[in-house]
Amino acid sequence: MQGLSHAIRSAVVPLLAALGCLGALLIGGALTRPNLAWYATLAKPTFTPPNGAFPVAWTILYVLSALAAWFVWHTPGKGSDHRLAMLWFFIQLVVGVLWSVAFFWLHSPALGLGVIMAFLVAITITIVVFDRTSRVAAVLLMPLLLWVCFAAGLNFAIWFLNS
Repeated sequence: MQGLSHAIRSAVVPLLAALGCLGALLIGGALTRPNLAWYATLAKPTFTPPNGAFPVAWTILYVLSALAAWFVWHTPGKGSDHRLAMLWFFIQLVVGVLWSVAFFWLHSPALGLGVIMAFLVAITITIVVFDRTSRVAAVLLMPLLLWVCFAAGLNFAIWFLNS
């Protein structure tokens, strides 16, 4: 019975991480889709990807993120490191959703720029704490960091061009 209890506990956090990623993806999409007409009215830089690229990119990034969380949770190490890593993992998911709120829902590229900078900080901290437990997990989050750096540049350019 104790083995079953341990197996359940070891599955709960990665399952919550996967559900958190799915939730962030669905909420972000739900906040974005109704505001695409507004987004179409904005002046955008030449390096703006087509709208169809965003859901594909975010789906891939969230799958990699959920996998990274699984590696962290299932790699031997100190429980406090695991808990801190997962705390930052969920913080960066929330901040990512807040970016969708700021930029798309509130129609504020300026506020979005502030939030996306916080998102970059949260992702960076998550990578650092993931690396304490699993180098593989930290590497799996690198594409997210790179994409959000690109998105921050895009957000800045949109703010600049529309100010």
